[in-house]
Amino acid sequence: MARRLRTTIVCLISLTLIASCTPLNTRGSSVRPAAVLGVSSSDVAGLEEGLTQAASQEIEGVKFTSGRIAGRPVVVAWTGVGKVNAAMVATLLIEHFQPTQVIHTGIAGGVDPNLEPGDIVIAKQTAHHDMGYIGPEGFEAGGVRNRLTEENNPTFFPADPNLLAVAERAAGGTSFDPIAHRNGQRPPHVVVGTVVTGDTFVASKTKCQELAETLQAGAVDMEAAAVAQICHQRGVPHLVLRSIADKADESAVVDKQKFYSLAAENAVRLVVAILRSMGT
Repeated sequence: MARRLRTTIVCLISLTLIASCTPLNTRGSSVRPAAVLGVSSSDVAGLEEGLTQAASQEIEGVKFTSGRIAGRPVVVAWTGVGKVNAAMVATLLIEHFQPTQVIHTGIAGGVDPNLEPGDIVIAKQTAHHDMGYIGPEGFEAGGVRNRLTEENNPTFFPADPNLLAVAERAAGGTSFDPIAHRNGQRPPHVVVGTVVTGDTFVASKTKCQELAETLQAGAVDMEAAAVAQICHQRGVPHLVLRSIADKADESAVVDKQKFYSLAAENAVRLVVAILRSMGT
């Protein structure tokens, strides 16, 4: 009897240890989360704080936090700066969590002269501004071949139309903190436009003019098109949001430091509004 009891206890302990070591990802689960990727920890800190039933795990050194927002399962992570970091984390996310959609948030420089720090761009499409062909007549943007299908990727990766529509509706009902400018405070404007991506921090009016003329860019960043490309190649619906922290001109470094926190906070408000609008 005592021997049988010891055996039962050992089995129960073993099962407990196995359960405590089970990964939190949803691979193979019928419940798949929506996913939100930021660029830095500041971009997702507010989201992580708002998660209920939150639990974190590390995969290849990257922390992913799972929980619920408005009853909806959500997984949150941040990529780090640059296209390679963004593509790496997006791939880990899709492989291990199989999200139903990916929302990518962060800050950007405003290429459109009408955009001011604090404004938000909902990307109808994204593109690599440093990927293409340089010949006698200059640079021509273009996509590379999709490694999975051997078909050429498009120059512009379109946002998922359903997510885009939800984001536009959510923006209309969201209250954002006003931004202090030279001419006083004003509420942020939310616009739909094109976000372009490259592995260079842009702080040049000349470069902004080039991006506007060649790619009709509204904002420039260093990650969005990489995440969009991974989602496109893996068949995962995606949406990019960018809150303007600077005007991508010669004052960009100073403006980014000044406006980053508020820009990121307003972007998080829109992400939460989108997740709530998507339902459970």
